[in-house]
Amino acid sequence: MRFRDKEMLFWVEVFGIQGSAMPLTLLRVFAFGAFATLVTALHFSDHFIDGLHMGVGPHEVAGAALGLLLVLRTNAGYERWWEARKLWGGIVNQSRNIAIEALAYGPAERGWREQFVRWSAALPHAIRLSLRDQRHSSSLVALLGREPADRLFASHHMPNAVALHLANLLREAHERLGMSAFAFHQAENQRAILIDHMGACERIRSSPLPLAYRIEIRRFIMLFLVTLPFALLDDAGWLTPLVTMLVAAPVLALDKIGTELQFPFSETSLNHLPLDQLCHKIETDLLAMLDRGDTLSPAAPDSRAREDGLPGPSPALLRTKAS
Repeated sequence: MRFRDKEMLFWVEVFGIQGSAMPLTLLRVFAFGAFATLVTALHFSDHFIDGLHMGVGPHEVAGAALGLLLVLRTNAGYERWWEARKLWGGIVNQSRNIAIEALAYGPAERGWREQFVRWSAALPHAIRLSLRDQRHSSSLVALLGREPADRLFASHHMPNAVALHLANLLREAHERLGMSAFAFHQAENQRAILIDHMGACERIRSSPLPLAYRIEIRRFIMLFLVTLPFALLDDAGWLTPLVTMLVAAPVLALDKIGTELQFPFSETSLNHLPLDQLCHKIETDLLAMLDRGDTLSPAAPDSRAREDGLPGPSPALLRTKAS
């Protein structure tokens, strides 16, 4: 990246709105600023209320403790987000693996190959919909057809329904279409790993950070920001509301980021995982392998070589092979 592009990126991110937690916390920041304005007005009014001011020392200690708690909470949320991303990286890889196993070692029957690849590409879509509590996807309709997609939408657990259909296709290939036992067990292992990744994603989705942890941190934030104006009155004067908001903005933003990172699959969450793009990437790659797999079939290497502009075997070599 060129220096000018890096410089522009810095300013774009400084003033950017999309992906920032700050717009989501503005109302809270203004609420604490309004409270600080009220405290400041009472302090400097003609009817001065003695005893409003307090020392800044306790807030210095409390601020350090609060910062540590927010960092620990943000790190815990990021670990969940990053684990979810690694799991979806595994889903991408295992989807490719199971399709390659089927195309390389499975039966040559065109109908079986196309159905297996399409249902393999449908599994990530089904996992995405299940994690988001959704029941319809135009991508699945285009991939499977209207009737199979409707049956899938009506199933109790869509990823399990797709995984079961893939298992039945593998059993059919092994028992009826001549797939070897070794290839069958390898493909089954890839399918089982996909189920493991799905279960780990469901664990992240169903077990956010404990509610008590979130409640206590937010009570601490509330107490800290409510009492902060009283510690700033003598030093900041009429700038107390502004200083309070400057402190509240990053504190509340970190609290929001820690909360949002707990839900990496939800479309309403800040910086959620791009599951739609990942599913589309898997679908595109698998369907491309299906099409290229037929044209790169090892059944006719000589004709392929001539189509690529490479010389075919010499007549003498062919006669030697024939003899």
